[in-house]
Amino acid sequence: MERAEIMRAVKSKNTAPEIVVRRLVYVLGYRFKLHRRDLPGKPDLVFVGRRTVIFVHGCFLA
Repeated sequence: MERAEIMRAVKSKNTAPEIVVRRLVYVLGYRFKLHRRDLPGKPDLVFVGRRTVIFVHGCFLA
């Protein structure tokens, strides 16, 4: 039960590391889409015109 509660609390979107990457990429002038469900793995950032995706793998404390 304890493990399930910990995993339930883990966010999958808008995590702190993801927001840092989004801000950096935006300041550099790149525009992107977020969390496209129609792509495998639901990437965090999608650069449609460049046909590129970014997955942000953050860590969490348990």
